[in-house]
Amino acid sequence: MLYFAYGSNLHHFQMKRRCKDSVFLKKINLKDFRLTFRSKYRAADIEPNKNSLVPGGLFEISKSDEKRLDVYEDFPILYKKFYFYHYDKKVMTYTMVQKTPFRFPTERYLNVVKRGYLDCKLDQKFLKKALSN
Repeated sequence: MLYFAYGSNLHHFQMKRRCKDSVFLKKINLKDFRLTFRSKYRAADIEPNKNSLVPGGLFEISKSDEKRLDVYEDFPILYKKFYFYHYDKKVMTYTMVQKTPFRFPTERYLNVVKRGYLDCKLDQKFLKKALSN
């Protein structure tokens, strides 16, 4: 199955440790969404936003990887699944259930996300924009 990462799961080492079967395919953009950070965990989330985009990593994951991600993402309490199509292929990602106000991420979490942006060769300007909310 295809999985779109946009937060800490962009970090290749962490993703591989969490999802042993995962394979990074390429970077893609999710159109008409924007990146933000929220909840008591100050974690990454996406929300609909016209003419905006969220860069992320497209991964191939197994069924057991998905189960591990469900646990990590606290599905369906904190995050719910969201599906979209990328070139006629169904892609799964997670989006927060409660759309709480913006909360600046912790330094530790942000460093993991920044490392993931480097791993996936994503444009840091989108991350900077999300943090300047």
